[in-house]
Amino acid sequence: MEAPANKFGLTFHHMGLALRKEDEALKFLGGLGYDENEQVYDPEQKVYLRLCTSKMSPAVELVTAGEEDGPLTPILKRYNELVYHTCYETNDLQGSLQAMQLDGLRVVPVSPPKPAILFGGRNVSFYTVMGFGLIEILEP
Repeated sequence: MEAPANKFGLTFHHMGLALRKEDEALKFLGGLGYDENEQVYDPEQKVYLRLCTSKMSPAVELVTAGEEDGPLTPILKRYNELVYHTCYETNDLQGSLQAMQLDGLRVVPVSPPKPAILFGGRNVSFYTVMGFGLIEILEP
C-alpha cells in the first residue's frame, strides 16, 4: 500500500457487492476483463467471498450469504444485488478513525477488527460514516 495522500490515511481497496447468486455478476465482470479469484467461506462473517480484480478497474468483492443468518440477511431480503460497502486500507486504524472524527464526521462502529480469510488473516472492521454509508477498513 502506498502512502495515502489524504487526511484520513485511507487508500481505496475494493467495493463490496452483496448478491443472492454470483453467476451473472461473474459473467458481467468477466466480460469487463476481471479475473475471478477462488471463493472462500468466512465463518467470522458468515458469508462466501470472492475478490475479482482488474488491471484497469477497481476490485470488486462478491459477497453471498452463508447457510446461517449473517450481516447480509437484511440486505438480501430487500435486494437481489447491491453495492453496500467500500473498503479502504490503512496503516493506522485508530489514527484514521480519529482523523475522520476530528474532521466532524460521525463514525459509528458496526463490527470490531477481526481476521479475514479472504485477505490472508489481515484484520477488517466495519463502520458507518453518517452521510456516506458503510465502509470496511483493512489493516496491514
